[in-house]
Amino acid sequence: MNDEFYTPDANDEYEEENPVITLLDDNGEEVHFEILDAFEYKGKNYTVLLPYEESDDEVVILEVIHGEDEDEFLSIDKEDLLYEIFDEFKRRNADFDFED
Repeated sequence: MNDEFYTPDANDEYEEENPVITLLDDNGEEVHFEILDAFEYKGKNYTVLLPYEESDDEVVILEVIHGEDEDEFLSIDKEDLLYEIFDEFKRRNADFDFED
């Protein structure tokens, strides 16, 4: 998911405790994610997502650009920024058991 905007599928279902969102990958395939957190950091909006149907525990961090009708999601190319955002996510979710 590099350098492209992604929009949520119109059929996304949100649950109160574990919201799930569907995005399109680089090949136009639907990928489902659990939304772990969404927050503002240094004047921009970000979301931290966990692939819903994979057993891998790696998260996906995307910039969120809020539009009038729908949000767009943009990959982040700067590795140092990704680490900063992930550190902020860990700070905000200190009660979660993170693996090193």
